[in-house]
Amino acid sequence: MAKTKTAETTKDVNEFILEFTDSEQKRQDSYELIQLMEQVSGFQAKMWGPSIIGFGSYHYKYASGHEGDAPLLGFSPRKAAISLYVSTGEPGQDDLLKDLGKFTMGKACIYVKKLSDINQDSLVKLMKNTMTLTKEKYG
Repeated sequence: MAKTKTAETTKDVNEFILEFTDSEQKRQDSYELIQLMEQVSGFQAKMWGPSIIGFGSYHYKYASGHEGDAPLLGFSPRKAAISLYVSTGEPGQDDLLKDLGKFTMGKACIYVKKLSDINQDSLVKLMKNTMTLTKEKYG
């Protein structure tokens, strides 16, 4: 079975932000997200794989037998948009998304151009809900 690329690493989060971000806005948004996610999750920022900043962790196992570890919350300041890993993709989260602001949605990922485009109170509610749903599902 293939090994997952998204595993916790020892790479320095601040070094990553300085090397990876392409604008001062993304750097500032990244530092603001770190502060917010550390506060909400209670976990320190860690690098996961080559480009995800994650907070906390959980172990998953799918019916297919594939299993691994992933961060409870996370983000990546990618060039096109900031990827926010703060959603489980569960139908019950739709109400939390309606007041979030300007974003696009992937399967279980939210894309924002800049942090000021979204309502941070709604983001905090979504993060807390995601952590609760993930812990319920995976223990």
